[in-house]
Amino acid sequence: IEDFSLLGGLPTFTILVPSDPIMMRKAVRAAVKHVGPVFIRSSREAMPYIYDESAPFEIGKANLLRQGKDVTIIACGLMVAVALDAALILAEEGIQARVLDMHTLRPLDTASIEAAARETGAIVTAEEQLIRGGMGSAVAQTAAGCCPVPIRFVGLKDEYPCSGSLEELMKKYHLMPEDVAEAARQAIAAKVK
Repeated sequence: IEDFSLLGGLPTFTILVPSDPIMMRKAVRAAVKHVGPVFIRSSREAMPYIYDESAPFEIGKANLLRQGKDVTIIACGLMVAVALDAALILAEEGIQARVLDMHTLRPLDTASIEAAARETGAIVTAEEQLIRGGMGSAVAQTAAGCCPVPIRFVGLKDEYPCSGSLEELMKKYHLMPEDVAEAARQAIAAKVK
């Protein structure tokens, strides 16, 4: 749960966090072609399929999975499927959530983050990782430098989790679609009117 933070301190590492089996294969192929050290993070559990074979995978370029104008949910790894489910929950309430799969944490797609901040005015990050030093920290730093907006973070706080099934842990540590949807509501409510 601390690998993003630890590897993020090493300036030469490319960090990839694929969200499904298709993107995993594409990430491995991209890593083989890449010059320099690459870290690929995977889940111990089977990942759900999100993409088809035609989907692009480019190191340093996030994939836009859903358009939205009210808030952007930026997720990586297992949390991408959770973010898509959260966007469906929000859609039932009339909230249009953009969803970005930030499969590359370094180099980070700062252009997509800036566009999200400017166009939706609120961001939620979702990762199955410690928040401190993880993807959320990098997204917040980027947004603060270009277009400060309300940001909420879904991830592990400063604690080491206990053991359990993936579902048990996701529920215990508030990593479920309902938790991401609630963070989105809070980010939207914090927008300057």
